[in-house]
Order: sequence, then structure tokens, then C-alpha cells
Amino acid sequence: MSGKSFIAKMTGIILRYTKPKYMDSQTEIEYFLAKKSKVQDKPVKSIFKSVEINGMQTFTFGNLKNSKNILLYLHGGAYVNEINYQHHLYCMKLSRKLGLYVLAPVYGLAPNHKVQETFEDIEGLYRALLKLDKNIILMGDSAGGGFVLSFAQYLKTVNLSQPKNIIVFSPWVDISMSNPPYDSKNDPILGEIGLKEIGKSWVGNLDTKDYRVSPLYGDKSDLAKTLIFAGDKEIFYKDIEKYVGDCNNARLITGEGLFHIYPLFPIPEAKNAFKEIEKEIM
Repeated sequence: MSGKSFIAKMTGIILRYTKPKYMDSQTEIEYFLAKKSKVQDKPVKSIFKSVEINGMQTFTFGNLKNSKNILLYLHGGAYVNEINYQHHLYCMKLSRKLGLYVLAPVYGLAPNHKVQETFEDIEGLYRALLKLDKNIILMGDSAGGGFVLSFAQYLKTVNLSQPKNIIVFSPWVDISMSNPPYDSKNDPILGEIGLKEIGKSWVGNLDTKDYRVSPLYGDKSDLAKTLIFAGDKEIFYKDIEKYVGDCNNARLITGEGLFHIYPLFPIPEAKNAFKEIEKEIM
């Protein structure tokens, strides 16, 4: 991809000035997690339709009967933030433009929930989808992207079939953050300090290098065809490069000069990414 567009440059500047402070401060992230732990789990309010599947509120987009492909979308948010309208709008776009039936579950988040519990919930949902006898596509962004890659490895351990495709944006592939230095200063969205503390709140009794939280360290053989998008200015980029280098069935599309989860933003580069997605799954 050539140099980034003016719109992408301006978006990066805006993101830099609105970057959550807790991403760069251990004290603030500890306060954030303590405050969040006191909040009871509540249904996510939205104008979009949701149903309950396997005990989870799940947003749905499109017509199941008329779609040959089902896309299961795992949203990002560092495992502490709920699905938001950016995710909803993108799921709607996938459904309308590509004719997909899209499911976006509201899965359990840290610090009130741990990865093992969420794995069980998503496994139950995936088993239900397999019974529909349609193509399944797994997609996710950021933490959700890392979860998708871990879940694909997990499917092999429970003898469940791989999806037709895996597509992820800026996946968090190493929750241990074991490959420093990470350039938080030039990442307009993420910070190393905050991510490390969030990771500890998510893993439960697992090691931070367990594949279920850090797919970089898992068995990447015999996985579904995988398409990964990442900006080369995000702190995850070198870990993502390493993941792709260790996986014989993954392709990386790099956004030159771009930021974390750039395909979700209203920029020209996102349009190009969407075209690549369409070619990959249609």
C-alpha cells in the first residue's frame, strides 16, 4: 500500500489526542479496572437487533435463510470494553454489501470474567453454528482478533472443524507483551503499560504465554486460510509479523504509516481493505 491518505493522517492525529490516559499509566488502569469490577453486567443497549444465543446477548445482521456464509465477529476493546457502534456499523456493512449473516456476541469481559469462561461460551455458539450447515467465517479486531486466532487453534483440541476463513484486524497475538521495546509514543491508540495490566486481569490462572490468550505461542498448523490487516505504526505490528512468519497459511496486508484497526475507520485505506476481504471470502 502506498503512503497514507490525508484523511488517514488527520484521523491518526485525532486518535492521538483522544487516546485513553490509562493506556500509559499503571495507576490509572488499576483505578479503571477497580471501577469496572463494581459495575454489574448489563445488556448492551443499541438500535440494532439482538437475540440470546447460548446465554449471550448476540447482535445479528442480515438474513440467515438467504445467506450461504455466516460470519462470527468477535469485537475488540482490550478485553475490557464492550462492543460499540463502530463494530455494529461494520457488521452491518459486511452483511449488506457481502450478503453475509453476521453474529456479534456480547462476550464476558475482564475483570469480572476470565478467558476460560468466554472460551466456553464461544465454543457453545460455534457448535450451534456448525449445525446450520453453512460456511463459517471468523472475524475479529484487536483483542477480538487475538481471541479468534486462539480459538481457531483451540478448535483442533476439541475436534471441531475449522471455519472457511479467518479474517482479523490488528490482532493482539501476545498478551504477555514479551517482545519489547513497544513504541507506545507513536501508537495513537494503545499503550504498553495499560495493556500489560489488562492482560493480567484477563488470563485467570493461565500463563500469559498460553495459546488461549497469546496465539503467537500456539500450534499454527492446519488452520483455516487467514487474512490479517495491521498498520505498521501500531505497537502490535512486530508481534503480528512474527505470527504470520510462523504460520504457513496466513497473509498479512500492511497499512503503511497506519494505525491500529485502521480498516474500521472511514478512510480510503479501509475501502481497499474491504475490497480485499470481499475477494477473500466471495
